[in-house]
Amino acid sequence: MSQRIVIVNPNSTEAVTAGISAAVAPLRKAEGPALDCLTLEEGPPGIESLAHIHQVVPPLLARLEREAADASVIACFSDPGLAAARTASARPVFGIGESSFRAALRQGKRFGIVAILEASTIRHRRYVAELGLAESFAASRPLNLGVLELQDHDKTLARMLEVGRALRDEDQADVLVLGCAGMTGFSAELSEALGLPVIEPCQAAAAEAVTALEAPAGPQA
Repeated sequence: MSQRIVIVNPNSTEAVTAGISAAVAPLRKAEGPALDCLTLEEGPPGIESLAHIHQVVPPLLARLEREAADASVIACFSDPGLAAARTASARPVFGIGESSFRAALRQGKRFGIVAILEASTIRHRRYVAELGLAESFAASRPLNLGVLELQDHDKTLARMLEVGRALRDEDQADVLVLGCAGMTGFSAELSEALGLPVIEPCQAAAAEAVTALEAPAGPQA
C-alpha cells in the first residue's frame, strides 16, 4: 500500500494551496509517497496575525487527525499547532518554517527571511530564538503585502527584489527564506536576480517528509 503525505494549507485560499502543490510537484515520483495538498476551509483567507494563528490550531489539529497520513506538513510559516500535532501523532509532522531554516543552513551561514508584514518579522525573530538559531539569523524584512496581495506577481516580485537586496547587502544574509506559503513560485526568479540560494519552505518541508518515510531517523525534532 502506497504511503501518503498530507500538506495542509491552514488558510482558506485555494490559490495558495494550488501554489503549494506546484512547489512540491518536483518531489512527486511514481515510486514515492503521494503528496496531497489540502485546504483548511475553516481558516481565514490569509494567516497574518497572532489571532489568526490561534484561530486555526483547533480545526487544523482535527483535520490532521482525520487524515491519518503517514506524514504531515503544516503549510504556514508560523508553524501553528506544530508541537501539539507532534504530541498527538506517532507519525512525523513538519512545519514549513522550521524545515526552511534547516534547509537554509545547509546552503549558507546566515539566513534572511522575506516576510509579508512588519508584525510577521516580530514573530520570526521570536521563533528563530526559540529554535536556538539566533546566531545564524541575519534579519526578517517585510514586503508590506498581505497574503492575498501576493497573487499580483509583478508587484510582489518587485518588492521581493527590493527586500532581498536589503537582506543581502545590508544584513549580510547569504541565503534567503520565503516567509509565507503564499510566496511559492518566486524562488527561482529571486535566486537568479540576487545570486543567492532562496528556500521555498513548502518544498523544504515536503522534502523532509519524503525523506522521513524513505529512511525513518527516530524521534521528531
